[in-house]
Amino acid sequence: MPRRIRAARTGAAPLAPGTRWAWQDAAECRDEPITLFFGPPGERAPEREVRERRAKEICATCPVRPECLDYAIARPEKYGTWGGLGEEERASERRNRTRRRGRPGRRAA
Repeated sequence: MPRRIRAARTGAAPLAPGTRWAWQDAAECRDEPITLFFGPPGERAPEREVRERRAKEICATCPVRPECLDYAIARPEKYGTWGGLGEEERASERRNRTRRRGRPGRRAA
């Protein structure tokens, strides 16, 4: 998600259909500033909350939100907002998915 934003802003050609990054071409965030999804070092809590809320609002309407979140959890991406989840939320989701995979008779989400 956010790394592709930079490519979109520099005029890079869209990825070919079928590539593992092709979902990013349909992402709602593709024309948004990367700083909305990745805060600056030393960002204060009130500013971070406002920024993350705005990023999550964009993610909420994104048609490729599930693909983005799956990518971020599988990678794992440690920083930023991906698939509508912040850093701690993704870490929690990653742990939950790992637990679900380990249970007999349960299919991973």
